[in-house]
Amino acid sequence: MADNAENKNRAVAAAILPLVGGAANVTSVVHCMTRLRLGLADRSLVQDEALKALPDVMGVVEDDTYQIVLGPGKVARVTPEFESLVEEGKAAAPAPEPDAASGNSADDLAAQGAALKAQQKAKNATPFKLFLRKIANIFVPLIPALIGCGIIAGLNGLMINLGWLPSVTPALAAIASGFMALIAVFVGYNTAKEFGGTPIIGGAVAAIIVYPGVAEISAFGHKLSPGQGGVLGALGAAVLAVYIEKWCRKWVPESLDVLVTPTLTILISGLVTIFGLMFVAGEVSTAIGTGANWLLENTGIFAGAVLGGLFLPLVMLGLHQALIPIHTTLIEQQGYTVLLPILAMAGAGQVGAAIAVFKKLKHNKSIRKTIKSALPAGFLGVGEPLIYGVSLPLGRPFITACVGGAAGGAFIGLFSMLGTQVGSTAIGPSGWALFPLLDGNKGLGLTCAVYLGGLLVGYIVGFLATYYFGFTQDMLVEFNQDVDAGESPEAHAEANPAPSAPEPKEPAKV
Repeated sequence: MADNAENKNRAVAAAILPLVGGAANVTSVVHCMTRLRLGLADRSLVQDEALKALPDVMGVVEDDTYQIVLGPGKVARVTPEFESLVEEGKAAAPAPEPDAASGNSADDLAAQGAALKAQQKAKNATPFKLFLRKIANIFVPLIPALIGCGIIAGLNGLMINLGWLPSVTPALAAIASGFMALIAVFVGYNTAKEFGGTPIIGGAVAAIIVYPGVAEISAFGHKLSPGQGGVLGALGAAVLAVYIEKWCRKWVPESLDVLVTPTLTILISGLVTIFGLMFVAGEVSTAIGTGANWLLENTGIFAGAVLGGLFLPLVMLGLHQALIPIHTTLIEQQGYTVLLPILAMAGAGQVGAAIAVFKKLKHNKSIRKTIKSALPAGFLGVGEPLIYGVSLPLGRPFITACVGGAAGGAFIGLFSMLGTQVGSTAIGPSGWALFPLLDGNKGLGLTCAVYLGGLLVGYIVGFLATYYFGFTQDMLVEFNQDVDAGESPEAHAEANPAPSAPEPKEPAKV
């Protein structure tokens, strides 16, 4: 069975590789929760439509990297096989011969590819978005551990409540809590790596924050506590270490660099962290937690509607990445983030809208096929196939999907105002996949019931808003055609021209 699964994943990778221009065109390979992210030398070599037509590909996204949506679980298995094929392809490729006459040498092609890549990146290359992308790159690699530890923590809590296996639950608590106790170290490591420093130095400086001995130190007239400042402090400490390290390398002689640079970097950034950053970041972290709880307790309906309704546009603009450190801070502080279940309502509105599109466009086999294949992933919180394959290209259904998300968010916000917090112990999943990670202040049963109610409200309002307001009459005429899957409306129109009006007959002569 394992061999069959491995062969299938390799087959998926082998099908994708030629459609992105082959091994020589791939400059980098990474993956996140759902997407295979590729750096490409020449974007023009990619066959977008052929990629989208592959059974295992849910969609493609153009950003600073070329992103192929494969879904959770599958992407983590396909990526190593893809990397292996790329390495094999590059090793077997013959050295290119320059062709000055035709202008198609390797350098010429690389220059063309770089120009195309720069052209694509320019759309989203604002300094603010690039900064947010760096922040996301720090936290996204931590998500699998957050999910695993979160599920184990939920299972452990259930076993404690039921009185099952009391000799095992302390071990499960240690397994679930170990990563969170040291998450600052991982954040520091990834931060230094992302900002161009030495990763292990970033981790070493961030480790100061969780070291128990800081409890003996006072700063700003207050005793420090281990973990004070959390991930925000770790992020700030590592960024500071990167700049100090770069400054040291400008003037420290090469013969002394290996001794002096790391020593000064850790010493200076460590002292600033202990006597400044830990206290400041701790205050900011506390304010985030207090502010999020106050917002939902006092303006829950409004806040829920705004967060649930605007999350899809935030994703489209890349601004949702700013929320990742906030989620992580809330999880670190109180064990769960109260924001994620509300934001997950955007996916519910998207699902409801897609079902309405399916009902409205009864004759468009192509769109209906896309919806049928993408809906299961949508229910599990993977919304890209529905967004990029259905609602966003149609326009109005994207807006009505946001209306559904706002309604679901307002529902959960209402219960926050009534004293029932619904939170998630990890970030990443949404939809039905979020149930194993739910936690709150009123017991698991009520927490799950409120979240389920929010999903149902999002589905229903997203459906109704799209069904009645998602299409103009012109849109229905344009899109509700009997088009086979894989055939564009234009091609269908050419193959089946509308009958022309009969020419008027000449009046009979009298």
